[in-house]
Amino acid sequence: MKNTIKKNIRKVENRITQACQRVKRDPRDIQIILAVKTVKPEHILTAADLGYPMVGENRVQEARRKIKQLSDRADKLEWHYIGHIQSNKVNKVIRFASMVHSIDRMKIVRKMNHRLKKVGKTMDVLIQVNTSGEDSKYGIHPSDAINFVREATKFKRLNIKGLMTIGLFSDNWPKVREGFAQLRQLRDTISDQNIPDIQMQHLSMGMTNDFELAIEEGATMVRIGRAIFGERDTPDSYYWPGIDSAPYSSNHISE
Repeated sequence: MKNTIKKNIRKVENRITQACQRVKRDPRDIQIILAVKTVKPEHILTAADLGYPMVGENRVQEARRKIKQLSDRADKLEWHYIGHIQSNKVNKVIRFASMVHSIDRMKIVRKMNHRLKKVGKTMDVLIQVNTSGEDSKYGIHPSDAINFVREATKFKRLNIKGLMTIGLFSDNWPKVREGFAQLRQLRDTISDQNIPDIQMQHLSMGMTNDFELAIEEGATMVRIGRAIFGERDTPDSYYWPGIDSAPYSSNHISE
């Protein structure tokens, strides 16, 4: 499996390089977040040893279990929380995550700020925007994003570093691209507002099936799992509630 992961990573690197060349970007500006749902701890370490220590988890329970199993190698990994964040899980998330990609409700902002203040920490976060308009997706409506960011800046324990979206669940690639372009344009609009304490430096968008499009539209972080670790046995509906009602096959939604 180590050799397979190594080969897969090289293929992903090549795809990233080619996407960057098409739009005259530097591949070094793209960060790979390993989407490790169901991935064995030893496979995570294999990818980390190859230079990819940023790990993204969708579920708190699974993240905590793996972190415990990998405790002797903790210094090699940087844990990101990329799944929908539930109010009753905020306290657990802030204990292990270095960044949360999925802030989409003021209730979560307030609770996270309160918990971070109690433990004397700050947290880098991204605001999740639903650019596809699909009911199966979480995230705030694009038209609400600017006001949401302005309100969230009042909570000083959260460092807003950019935006996140999940691409349209479709193989209609022009439409998928539109969603990524919309997030980039929204990022630029927010940046032009010169809101104090806001750094719109990251766009977390693009997964295994669509990360080249995301890179061409400005992604700085891509969340990749299957292209590196292979197919999963667990259905995506386990990680993305409501996905069975999505209009396209779940083959189009995996990281």
